[in-house]
Amino acid sequence: MSHIVAPSVLSADFGNLQRDIEMINNSAADWFHVDIMDGVFVPNISFGFPVLKSLQKHAKKPLDVHLMIVDPDRYTQAFKDAGAEVLTFHIEACPHLHRSMQNIRSLGMKAGVAINPHTSVELLQDIIADIDLVCVMSVNPGFGGQKFIENTYKKVARLKDMILHSGSKALIEIDGGVDMNNYRKLVDTGADVLVAGNTVFSSSNPAETIIALKK
Repeated sequence: MSHIVAPSVLSADFGNLQRDIEMINNSAADWFHVDIMDGVFVPNISFGFPVLKSLQKHAKKPLDVHLMIVDPDRYTQAFKDAGAEVLTFHIEACPHLHRSMQNIRSLGMKAGVAINPHTSVELLQDIIADIDLVCVMSVNPGFGGQKFIENTYKKVARLKDMILHSGSKALIEIDGGVDMNNYRKLVDTGADVLVAGNTVFSSSNPAETIIALKK
């Protein structure tokens, strides 16, 4: 399959959110990427269920929901109800990661694990067969517009090798600093899903930029 492009709603224009949702609906993008932040796990607060539910109402593509929050297990059912099709928890926020992933899957969602830049992919060795997606943070989580961390390529290559050897079907998602200069190398290294925020929404023609990221 060709790689997936998931524009990050965090970079959309909140004064014209429906316009930007329609743009993604009508574009070559595959998913909506939705970052939920609590101001505790990360130093920023994004948005919660009211915005997500309005997204659910208008979005015609899957909602890929990335929780940057403490104790995410409290909200598994609520995010299912709010339309999440992929639900990603941070390994750093989950003491019982295997159980968390089972709970997500039991509700019919795809289960994702996000790892911060300092976290080794080797920590996923014993759970890689039980997850559907690994979100590799290529910036420190909490803010848009950060510079891409170059060590990400090595992490993706190691992760791809682990996935192939384990027989896992997990997709590798890259979140942070994806742009026109690095997206090809990321896909060539093993990335399956590219999250793009500023690159799409600061473009003079976001729909064309999405097409370019798909090539």
